Amino acid sequence: MVSAGRVLACGEDPGTTQGDVSVGRCGRRNTSESSMNRGFHILLVAQFLSALADNALLFAAIALLAQLSAPPWQIPVLQQFFVFSYILLAPFVGAFADSLPKGRVMFISNAVKIVGCTLMLVGVHPLAAYAVVGLGAAMYSPAKYGILTELLPPRLLVLANGWMEGLTVAAIVLGAILGGALVSDRGATPLHSLLGVSGIDPFFDSAPKFAIAILLCIYALASVVNLYIPAVPADRKPASARPLYLVREFRHCFRLLWRDPLGQVSLAVTTLFWGAGATLRLIIIAWASVALGFSLEESARLTAVVAVGIAVGAAVAAKTVELEHSVRVLPVGIAMGLAVIAMTFVEQTWVAVPLLALIGALGGYFVVPMNALLQHRGHLLMGAGHSIAVQNFNENLSIIVMLGAYALMIRAELSVYTVVILFGVFVATTMGFIWRKHGHDQD
Repeated sequence: MVSAGRVLACGEDPGTTQGDVSVGRCGRRNTSESSMNRGFHILLVAQFLSALADNALLFAAIALLAQLSAPPWQIPVLQQFFVFSYILLAPFVGAFADSLPKGRVMFISNAVKIVGCTLMLVGVHPLAAYAVVGLGAAMYSPAKYGILTELLPPRLLVLANGWMEGLTVAAIVLGAILGGALVSDRGATPLHSLLGVSGIDPFFDSAPKFAIAILLCIYALASVVNLYIPAVPADRKPASARPLYLVREFRHCFRLLWRDPLGQVSLAVTTLFWGAGATLRLIIIAWASVALGFSLEESARLTAVVAVGIAVGAAVAAKTVELEHSVRVLPVGIAMGLAVIAMTFVEQTWVAVPLLALIGALGGYFVVPMNALLQHRGHLLMGAGHSIAVQNFNENLSIIVMLGAYALMIRAELSVYTVVILFGVFVATTMGFIWRKHGHDQD
């Protein structure tokens, strides 16, 4: 199994003491500062293109379901099919990301997404085809974050995560705009005519299929960019490719990360953040309808305000928080929960917009250092790809559980204000517990 001993053999002490965030120089590639910067910039371009297509594709897949007259319940199930890949394949994607140069893994992952898009175009049911795209995304995630520890020194990890999160949020906002424009006849028809493909059948006989074809091309462009990421040799290949071995190895890494004090706090916080973030997006839509009288389209715009806030918070954290002091941002998570509760007092748009931006900024500020800390500890203990696979498993399991809890509250016919209060109390209380338990870890 992959273990901390493999790092010790190289002269580095992963350290299970609470204050240790040091990194040895042994094993660091002979890569110049300029080439590391070049590789990181290429990585950012590839990540933005892939994330842009990911977020736009959701709208195209939903439009394709509507075109097929699919029942409404299949729309949330569509997202579930995407998320399940992260959970079911967690024991395998981390080992895969650590067994090859991560730029190559990202290239393969985007190729899988292209296959998923192609399946939609040729008539495979969107649920099944979108699950294939989810498979590619699950393979992509450990590589895109794991490569940061290979391209950059520890002192730049928080800054690098700030850039990654900021660009990802930009891709979320722009992807929603692009996806909405492509699936509407108003947006697709002019581009249809410009490209001269309006008469091609069967692939471009509808706006959703045309949108998917455009997004397939963006995935292809991202794949080409992946080829220019510096090929850093893999140094933690699994001892065996047998599925049973990989499951046992994943279980070992899961326990190792949860038992490490700094790994535990960073994993707990990121797990809570992404589960809460996915749920908050739906809560905002329901709340805006009741409190502000917004339509679905107007409510969806408010979720973009939160995303912009996350980008701002991530940028501030990248500039002001050092890796060795990352645990000190935990009280900001408590403030985020309290800010969510404040939504129950808002009845005007001019108050709602800055409040939601503040909620997003608080979230971005505390999650970016935790992501960096988790990557750092995982790189020392087991390999970055393995640790991020563990992170993805926990985060997406959290998403499913918290969305399920929200669905139960809606089914119980609780008012949206009660749901907002319960959600805010849960976030603030959980973050307070984590702060009380781990607030001294880096003192």
